[in-house]
Amino acid sequence: MFEFIRTHRRLMQFLLMLVIVPSFALVGISGYQSFGDGANTIAKVGDQVVTQQQYEEAQRQQIDRYRQMMGEQFDQKMFDTPEARQSILDNLIAERAVAAEVGRSHLVISDAVLQKEVLEIPGLTLPDGKFDLERYKAMLAAQGMTPQMYDARRRSDLALQQLAGAVQGTAFAPSTVSKRLSDITSEEREVQELLLPIAQYVSEVKVTDAMIKAFYDKNSKFFEIPEQAKIEYVVLDDSAAGEQVDVTDADVTGYYAKNQKAYTTEEARQASHILVAVKKDASAADKAAAKAKAEAILADVRKTPASFAAVAKAKSEDPASAEQGGDLGVIGKDGLPTPLLNAVAKLKQGEISDVVASDFGFHILTVTSLKPQHVRALDEVRGEITADLRKQFAAKKYSEMAETFTNTVYEQSDSLKPVADKLKLKVESVANLSRTPSPALGKAPFNNAKFLTAIFSNDSLKDKRNTEAVTVAPNVLIAGRVVEFKPASKRPLAEVEAMIRQRVTLEEAEKLAKKAGETKLAALKASGDATGFGAAQWVSRSKLDGINRAAIAQVMKADTSKLPAYVGVDLPALGYGIYRIAKVQQPAQVDAARRQQEKDQISGILAQQEMFDYVEYLKAKAKVKIVKPVTAPVAAAPEAP
Repeated sequence: MFEFIRTHRRLMQFLLMLVIVPSFALVGISGYQSFGDGANTIAKVGDQVVTQQQYEEAQRQQIDRYRQMMGEQFDQKMFDTPEARQSILDNLIAERAVAAEVGRSHLVISDAVLQKEVLEIPGLTLPDGKFDLERYKAMLAAQGMTPQMYDARRRSDLALQQLAGAVQGTAFAPSTVSKRLSDITSEEREVQELLLPIAQYVSEVKVTDAMIKAFYDKNSKFFEIPEQAKIEYVVLDDSAAGEQVDVTDADVTGYYAKNQKAYTTEEARQASHILVAVKKDASAADKAAAKAKAEAILADVRKTPASFAAVAKAKSEDPASAEQGGDLGVIGKDGLPTPLLNAVAKLKQGEISDVVASDFGFHILTVTSLKPQHVRALDEVRGEITADLRKQFAAKKYSEMAETFTNTVYEQSDSLKPVADKLKLKVESVANLSRTPSPALGKAPFNNAKFLTAIFSNDSLKDKRNTEAVTVAPNVLIAGRVVEFKPASKRPLAEVEAMIRQRVTLEEAEKLAKKAGETKLAALKASGDATGFGAAQWVSRSKLDGINRAAIAQVMKADTSKLPAYVGVDLPALGYGIYRIAKVQQPAQVDAARRQQEKDQISGILAQQEMFDYVEYLKAKAKVKIVKPVTAPVAAAPEAP
C-alpha cells in the first residue's frame, strides 16, 4: 500500500482533493451570502442558500484550476456531466455547513495572528526590513481585493483551519496497526524464477485463414484509417501586418519629443540621518534640550564629516537606521516628512544639513550619493522607439486588414487567392489533417480545434468553399478550404494479413505457454521440486530487481503459510513464469525513518477520513434542501492563447 502511495503521490493528492478537500477551496468561506428563496436559489443549507451565480462561479474556478493542473491533457468535457455538476453543488453545500459550524463555535482569529500572516507574505519586505504597504495594496488590487476584504477572507480561512485541525487531530494510527502494515511492505522473500517463453511454443502454432479473418473482424478498429483532408489556408497575424507598415525618421523624432519622460532617469539621492528623538507633545524644555543635543552632534560631525556613519551608529535614536550608519536609502518623493525632504533636496553630495525639526525630533542629514537626472539621447533609444512604433502601427494595420480578410474570404468563397492577393499574404497547404488537433503539430494555426471544426463542417467538405475567418489566438485569423478529402476507411485484409498472422501466432503461443506452465505448476506444488529454477533472489515491494517486475505483485501476495510456495504469473508478450518462494523474513536492519513516514501517512489518511465524516455530519445537521437540480451547461473555455 505504501509503495503505491509513494509512487503515485500526485494521484493520491488528486483523489483526496476530489473526495475530501475541494469543499474548502472553491469560493472560500468568506464568499457566503444569503439572498433568500428566489428564482436563483438551487439549494438551502440551514438559513444559507446556494445560488445559481455562486454555482457558476465555483464551476468556473474549478475548471480553471484543473486546466492549470492538467495542461494539455485537460478536457473540459469531463465537467459537462450530471455527476460533475452534482459534485460541485455538493462541495458548495459542504462549505456552507462548515461555515455555519465555524460561526456556532465562535472561532475568532486575533488581530495579532492575522498581522503575523500578512507580514509573512513573501516579497513584501523592503531592504530596510519594513513592511511594503504600497506593494501589498497593489498586489491585492490586482486580484480585485482591498486589505479589508483580504483580512476578512483570511480570518475565515484561518478559522476553518482551526476547526479542521481540531477534528483531524483526533485521528491517530495505533502502533500495532502501523507496525503490521510496515512489516507487510518491508517483508523480503527468497524467490527462484522459471520462465516458459513464448518463443518456445511458436513452432507448435498453426494459424488458419479463418483465425486471421476472425481477428480482422473482431478488431476492426485497429485497421481503421481516419478521415483526412488536404487543405489550403491563409493566416493573418501581427507579423503579416507589421511587414506592411513603415516607421519614418519623422515618426521616431515626434514620438521621442512627446514621450521624453519615458527615457528620463530622475535624480536619485541617497541620504543618511542622525535623530535625536523627542515626542511631539513634549514640553518646551525637553524640546530645547533635545535640540541642544542635536546641535552638539552637528558640530562634531562637521569637524569630521567622514565620521557621519560612525556617529549615527553610536548616537542616532532611530533604531531602524542607526545600525546601518543612519542610512535612509534612496529618497522618494513621499519617503520622508516634508521638512526632511526639503532639506535633502538642497544638499550637495557629502554636505551636512543644519538641524531639522520634525514630529519625531531633531535630524542631521547628509546626502551620501547623488545621481543627477539623465535623459537618454535619441540615437540611444532610436531602435526601441522604432520597434514600439512598428508594433503600434501593426496593431492598427491588423484591425484594418482583419475586416478586409473576414469579408473577402466570405464574399469570394471559392478561392483563397483573392484575399491573399489583396492583403499580400501567402496561400499555404497542409495534408493529412484530421478532425482533432494533433500533439505533433503543436501550436500551428491550422491545428486549432475551432478551425478544424470549421474545415470539417459539411459545407466545407461538400462545396469546397472557404471557411469563415477563425480566430485561433489573439490577433491571429485563419481561413481555409478543402482541396482533397478522404473519408474514414478500413485497411483491406490482404494489406494487414501478415501483421495479423504474426499477432495471432504470438497470442496462440502465449496460450500454449500458459497451459504448459499451469500443468508444471500443479506438479511442482505436489513435489516441492526446485529443478529448472534460476538462482535464488531476495525481493520485496521496494526491491524489484532479481525477477520479472510484472510478477512482483503476485509473488508478494502469494500464501506463504507453507513453504516452499509456488505461484504462476502471466507475463504479457513474454510467456509464463513460475516462482518458487523458499524463505520469508524481515530485513536485518529496520528503517526507522521509513516506518515513521508510513505511520504518518496512515495518520494523515485517517485524519482526512475523520474530516470527511465530520463534514457529512454537519451537512445532515444543517438539513440540506435541494430546491432544484443543477442543469446549467459547463462554463465556456477561454480562447486559446
